[in-house]
Amino acid sequence: MIHIVIPVHNRKHFTKECLISLRNQTIPHKTIVVDDGSSDGTGEMLREEFPEVIVLEGDGNLFWTAGVNMGIRHALSLGADYIFTLNNDTIAAPDLLEKMMVWAERTPDALLGSFDINAKTLKPHYGGEIIIWRWDKSRFLLNELKENEWHGLHEVSLFPGRGLLIPRKVFDKVGLFEERLLPHYMADYDFTHLARRNGFKVYCNYDAKLYTYPEESGNHIISKTKTLKNYYNHLFSIRGGSNLRNYTIYIWRNCPWWEMPMSLLVGYLRRIIGFWLK
Repeated sequence: MIHIVIPVHNRKHFTKECLISLRNQTIPHKTIVVDDGSSDGTGEMLREEFPEVIVLEGDGNLFWTAGVNMGIRHALSLGADYIFTLNNDTIAAPDLLEKMMVWAERTPDALLGSFDINAKTLKPHYGGEIIIWRWDKSRFLLNELKENEWHGLHEVSLFPGRGLLIPRKVFDKVGLFEERLLPHYMADYDFTHLARRNGFKVYCNYDAKLYTYPEESGNHIISKTKTLKNYYNHLFSIRGGSNLRNYTIYIWRNCPWWEMPMSLLVGYLRRIIGFWLK
């Protein structure tokens, strides 16, 4: 059975919308919410409105990686065959899990990511990428595939943890997400690279649609207002998507050694300057 793991901290309106969409799934599953010290009534809402959801509690210091790991450990202890990591600011299409399992049965040694649709514009937002280490950039498949090719599986280099189906055997072989070195951002990318190095392919499943709110990510919110405080948070905060420490660790752990010097140089420049250009 699929066990869905959702780490949350406040934003209960998103969590509610997400859980309602999971109630409408066409195949059985179990949902685990890791409530990391929410102060906006999320815990009360979960108990009163979603009694079928397993709730684990943190103290507000788990952040994404430790939070999702807590949920995964619990799911594995319950005998989960598949873990589906999910963010709370998402809405699952009713057949998302069903479409995931169709392809999971055909590719049992693969991690499958969801096809992201912008929930507000209803336009495709993310369909996977092929990384180009040397220039710290990616080829995004949505820019390369024709619309009539937006179906089935397309192999990718990495995948984010919002809507990622992971077979139990992956955790048995490579362990959990790296919470000590990468407590929030980039732990999901790091994990999928590690899985690929251990023989598990990673795909975007274009048949499994997940509606998302790209503008609600912590990094987007930080980058939207150009202040010195936000610039500092952009580069050094644990919630900063361009955190230089995290980026350095991610490159060190995953980039081929012969590409590393150029990747780091370009990556640092892109993060230091890019905040003011976007």
